[in-house]
Amino acid sequence: MAKDKLTPKQDMFVKEYLVDLNATQAAVRAGYSAKTAEAIGLENLGKPRIKAAIDRAIKKRSERTEIKADDVLQYWHDIATADPNEIIQLRRVCCRHCHGKDFQYQWRDEEEYQVAVQMAREAAKAEDKKPVIPSKAGGYGFNPKQRPHPKCPYCWGEGHVEIHAEDTRFLSPKAKLLYAGVKQTAAGIEIKMRDQDKAMENVARHLGMFVEKKEITGTLEVGIKLPSDIPDD
Repeated sequence: MAKDKLTPKQDMFVKEYLVDLNATQAAVRAGYSAKTAEAIGLENLGKPRIKAAIDRAIKKRSERTEIKADDVLQYWHDIATADPNEIIQLRRVCCRHCHGKDFQYQWRDEEEYQVAVQMAREAAKAEDKKPVIPSKAGGYGFNPKQRPHPKCPYCWGEGHVEIHAEDTRFLSPKAKLLYAGVKQTAAGIEIKMRDQDKAMENVARHLGMFVEKKEITGTLEVGIKLPSDIPDD
């Protein structure tokens, strides 16, 4: 066998390692025993001819696809550091009393109030009763996006929960990478996002921050030679 030629398993290991840069899984997929895959993977990465083969394969792939390692690293970093709140938010918003005058019910505007008055009159007429006209003492200007008032006696400053999904057409470039689609469910919609922990793990792996460790077990005999002039006691 030529000095730089790899065995079939080693060659397969190189190909599989390029898939996810995981030496242990590459060893398993290349046909090594799962029990020793971690040790074999670490050992293979330390062999100069295998390391050289990996470097050559990465260089060829980069030249073929015109994708640089920096581009891949930037891609994973953008996903890992994107803000999920750009895509979906859980908001705690105010109730109708939070910002009304003296914490009275607050209307959006005069039109909304008049619609409520008309509905009260029609309901009373249908039941042949005197209408109960709603109060407008709380004033106008209700904004459902405002935060709860901490002293509101109606919601105790907690408001209510509202889930808001952003229009994905207007996401930032990083948030668009994080967004992985939407699925219709019986309860509504499910927003899917890419795994940010996995993305950051890929960043760390590409930067060489992860070192696969091999546990060594057994006994070690150590011989100590003492000077002859040390007393026996």
